[in-house]
Amino acid sequence: MKAMIFCYILCTGLVFGNTAQAQPAQKQQTDSWWRQFAPGFFPYKKDAKKLPLISVEGNKFVNPDGNSILFRGLSISDPDKLESQGHWDREHFVKVQEMGAKVVRIPVHPVAWRGRTPVEYIKLLDQAVEWCTDLRMYVMLDWHSIGNLTTGLFQDPMYETTLQETYSFWRIMARHYAGHNTVAFWELFNEPTTYRGQLGPIVWSEWKRICETEITIIRAYNPQAVILVAGFDWAYDLTPIREAPIDAENIGYVTHPYIMKRTPPWEPKWEMDFGFATDQYPVIATEFGGIQAASPGSAGPVYGPAIIRYLESRGISWLVWCFDPEWGPTLISDWEYTLTPSGEFAKKAMHGEVE
Repeated sequence: MKAMIFCYILCTGLVFGNTAQAQPAQKQQTDSWWRQFAPGFFPYKKDAKKLPLISVEGNKFVNPDGNSILFRGLSISDPDKLESQGHWDREHFVKVQEMGAKVVRIPVHPVAWRGRTPVEYIKLLDQAVEWCTDLRMYVMLDWHSIGNLTTGLFQDPMYETTLQETYSFWRIMARHYAGHNTVAFWELFNEPTTYRGQLGPIVWSEWKRICETEITIIRAYNPQAVILVAGFDWAYDLTPIREAPIDAENIGYVTHPYIMKRTPPWEPKWEMDFGFATDQYPVIATEFGGIQAASPGSAGPVYGPAIIRYLESRGISWLVWCFDPEWGPTLISDWEYTLTPSGEFAKKAMHGEVE
């Protein structure tokens, strides 16, 4: 019995006069892997209810009063890129606000997420949410990959990810931003594509199952999130939802109607490819660019005015790419924030000055 008691005292560091030696062991235990929290474990609560909650009602995005909202906004470049180049600060978001944006799309590239590590990357996202809340702009989180999740093949190295990493990313985001009204939109996957067969096949039923799994994971933590689902052909084509829509509530559908997708006349083709969906669901064009006003003496239809008129006539919210001088189509030509022709047109459009 005495031997057992002595062993207990010795093992727990309670031998008289030996408390100082027990403290380093306690610190080591605190820092040990079995005591560590998962990235994003603690929810970000600062000013969580400052902006009105956005939700889905029928085919519209609405505020708490039930009023429908057509969102206009833009994409910034990856926070990791901006921070590493010395342009990650509140002033960058002030410039975004001056463009007239009401929502900011933040593209998170898998390579940057891993390279910076989730713990450190979340610190950047928290800053973005704080600045956007203060400036009264909503945030759209975008898992910015391009490729085929079912085969594990992607267009470029920066987009390489896995199903497990994709599910994990959204679990982390959902837990960390649960209940934060500013983080209104959750874009599950930037651009699903087979790259003309180079990335292997995928069928809609597989993609539907993946998206519904992601939605289930997000909803476990954050029932209020408005989740955005992209179609095929680099997120352009929504025709599969005619027969098999996503089985979930409070969602919207994504299209990326870049000019190269169709030849003029555009409108009938846009209607066939994605516009039809607005009869039942909210649709948002989360990425397109290269928009500008018609030049004097130009003949024929001009893409910029045509796409903005079409989107707004169908009640489709929209965000243009990209508020960075290096990632085209660019809205700015330098870090003095000089607007390109596309940027000038986008600014007028966001302020409602395009007829």
